[in-house]
Amino acid sequence: MIKAKILSDKPRNSLLFFLFLFPSVFAFIMVIIIPFLMGIYYSFTNWNAITGTAVEWAGLKNYLAVKSDITFLHSFLVTVAYALMNITVLNVCAFFMALLVTNNLRLKGLYRAGFFLPNLIGGIILGYIWQFIFNNALPSFGGMIGFSWLKEHQFLADRYLALLGIVIVGTWQYAGYIMMIYVAAIQGIPDSLLEAAEIDGVNYRQRLRHIVFPLVAPAFTVSMFLTLVNSFKQFDVNYALTAGGPSGMFMGKALMTNEFLALNIFQTAFAYRQLAQGQAKAIIFFVVLAAISLIQVRANKKKEIEM
Repeated sequence: MIKAKILSDKPRNSLLFFLFLFPSVFAFIMVIIIPFLMGIYYSFTNWNAITGTAVEWAGLKNYLAVKSDITFLHSFLVTVAYALMNITVLNVCAFFMALLVTNNLRLKGLYRAGFFLPNLIGGIILGYIWQFIFNNALPSFGGMIGFSWLKEHQFLADRYLALLGIVIVGTWQYAGYIMMIYVAAIQGIPDSLLEAAEIDGVNYRQRLRHIVFPLVAPAFTVSMFLTLVNSFKQFDVNYALTAGGPSGMFMGKALMTNEFLALNIFQTAFAYRQLAQGQAKAIIFFVVLAAISLIQVRANKKKEIEM
């Protein structure tokens, strides 16, 4: 009789699950899937978003134009350089912050909240705040302490220092969020395991290398994936802090030296009104990012098994 009641409740439970799931699935389809499929279609046309203009099939014309676009190639290289620096600096800072706030430290809850707080500030606002710091606060501070280079040098006017500045801002904003992932992983390590190692005379560095690192390996996989995707998709801080600048030369062409892929796509579509070509760049961007992300996750998963 109980079995019959369970079977009779299954259709009802399935309907309830569907009703609860439907709003999220509907929103995902309408906001993500349909625009994505439309974007793929528009990338093969001459679409310019002007009402009344006929949309004509252009084939691979937009993709071939991207192939010969030096600015897109430069943006890709700069984005890769930024991603490598940002992933490294951000994860190292986040992990050591997590180690700090998981020790027996007074007010560690306050430190966690303070480290996480910058993540709540919007990227555009954050970019303008740090633009003021780099352009005004740092030169003034350099004058106060007698550091002439800091006083006279424009941080965001140098292509390499400007890229470093974006890394600093990105780390300052996002490290607290990644820290919480590492905190959860570190707190999941059994205390008995660490206590046994301490009784056996294992020092802190050895515990960190042989116990903590292997057990938080899944957190490294997740954190590196998030920072990789976030680095490649960087737009708001790039736009607000440097607007892609300063200008420079690449393969004999004048361009913006710190214009990342997302900003390059934005400029192509909305500044130069080449929406179909911008959409083609976005599709290429998606494919490249998906491939790199899959390779990164697979490589990290192998390291988890080895550990």
